[in-house]
Amino acid sequence: MSDPINSEQNLNTSVTPIEDAVAETGRNRISNRKILKTTWQYMRPYTSRIALASVALILTAGLSLGLVQIIRVIVDSGFVAGSNTSLNGALIGFVAVAIFQAIGTFARFYWVSWLGERVTADIRKSVFARLLRLHPGFFEANLSGEISSRITTDTTLIQTVIGSSVSIALRNLLMLLGGTGFLFITNPRLTSIVLLCIPLVVGPIIFFGKRVRRLSRDSQDEIANVGAYVGEAIQQIKTVQAFNHQRHDKKQFNRHVEAAFAASRRRIYMRSVLITVVMTTVFSALAAMIWVGGQDVIDGRMSAGELTAFVTYAVIVAAAVGAISQVLSELQRAAGAMERLIELLESESAITEPESGGAPLPEPVRGEINLKNLHFCYPTRPESPALEGLNLIIRPGESLALVGSSGAGKSTLIDLILRFYDPQKGCITLDNIDIKTLHPEALRRHMAVVSQQPALFTGTVLDNIRYSRPEASDEEVRLAAKNAYSEEFISQLPNGFHSHLGEGGVRLSGGQRQRLAIARAILKDPRILLLDEATSALDAESEQKVQLALDHVMRGRTSIVIAHRLATIKNVNRIVLMQRGQIIAEGSHEDLMLNSSLYEKLAKLQFNQD
Repeated sequence: MSDPINSEQNLNTSVTPIEDAVAETGRNRISNRKILKTTWQYMRPYTSRIALASVALILTAGLSLGLVQIIRVIVDSGFVAGSNTSLNGALIGFVAVAIFQAIGTFARFYWVSWLGERVTADIRKSVFARLLRLHPGFFEANLSGEISSRITTDTTLIQTVIGSSVSIALRNLLMLLGGTGFLFITNPRLTSIVLLCIPLVVGPIIFFGKRVRRLSRDSQDEIANVGAYVGEAIQQIKTVQAFNHQRHDKKQFNRHVEAAFAASRRRIYMRSVLITVVMTTVFSALAAMIWVGGQDVIDGRMSAGELTAFVTYAVIVAAAVGAISQVLSELQRAAGAMERLIELLESESAITEPESGGAPLPEPVRGEINLKNLHFCYPTRPESPALEGLNLIIRPGESLALVGSSGAGKSTLIDLILRFYDPQKGCITLDNIDIKTLHPEALRRHMAVVSQQPALFTGTVLDNIRYSRPEASDEEVRLAAKNAYSEEFISQLPNGFHSHLGEGGVRLSGGQRQRLAIARAILKDPRILLLDEATSALDAESEQKVQLALDHVMRGRTSIVIAHRLATIKNVNRIVLMQRGQIIAEGSHEDLMLNSSLYEKLAKLQFNQD
């Protein structure tokens, strides 16, 4: 007979790129102590609420145990003795206790649920804040969909545990301890039967609990794979449909879903075994106890009320053990989820911020950039140098163009100037100050970038242009749009500047998105302007208009332009030709046409085609 846990592992054992990327997040085991310590750090600010919930928890548990004594009085003094007075008094007490218990349950449920929601919100904010400060290289090795799964799915699991499962576990623990105490008071001899079964119950909980936690972590990882694949497919839906890739993607997605199901099934199976073993042991002990107690009642050594109370307490204890065993499985799942969140919280950025806020920049910033002996390899490609021994001085207010074939290192240079990465060797200075000694925010405050693929966000036109300067007025935004030759098409949108653009600006053409990105850079009014193929997505007419706007905004600013179309950079102060991470020639367009055969070849190819 096949193992029910492993029977689905052979569905498909191949590893996809998504699974490789998820594995990059690291699987070093984090100790239970550290998980508890981190969770407590988020709970500690709300100790007053925890105290209120704890008081309500103790109150409701005590009242539940007290109800059993009232039941004993009802049986012995009411039913067996036939006393209406005792019966009525006991029933009044029963109703009063039930009312107080309802009030305590309300307080417990409200404050515990509030705590779960509050702590989860704080964890989400901390994780997101941490992600925003990580260097871009981190996101090369980790999929955005998998990271999103941690912030949403994993934190939701934490919320369920803190806002429900922990309360259930503590309440049942109190019921277990209190019930066991009342068992001793009622009949010590019968209680010994219960105590003999404790090792038989605790053993499986410890053994299976560890496996449940490991399987829970596996399940969360597989669910993250599903989310990552969905996000990628939806984001690239046009490419998927253009290549008729739907059938293949459907098969791949089904495989991820089945893998997630198989992981969840193994976890559920192990959890079911744990609950079954615990419940069987507990109720077997309960049956033996009822038989012995029944003999004592028959022989007159115990009253019917005492046996009823004892059996009730035993049922409470058994139910508490069963509930705790289920909750422990949930706690193990939460431990796996918290482990994944801690990995993000402890992820270190390769870009270290200087202490004490960093060195000050001179006012006003002149915009002189000096690149000294730069050597750089991307973290994911350490064997392939992107820059080798590069030296370059960009004078204040100078417009400089970087040209060369794809992979020459042009975009890498801009990434290093923005300090998205640090070079392995060499340094970059801004106004004679090493940018490593500057706080990244202080450095980037004086720069604006327009990339080859313009980044727009879900929101309105106003929101996207104002992204570079949130405090800008509507008039300033409109002026920036006008200078970027965007005002005409914006006015044709359904709600003008208040039109929603959809995710990533999906409702705009490529040229329109590019012009909004340029408007955003114009609004920032930076000292240094970085243009990475800023006009690449524009038609000839739009390109001419935007080029005029760029010529205007570049005037008096240090500007670095990456361009493949040489016609767009003929008027810059200097052109730098790059190849394989090195500078092989520099000068004006006319100088390079005379002195660089490679530039002359590129120019003739382009201008002949034009």
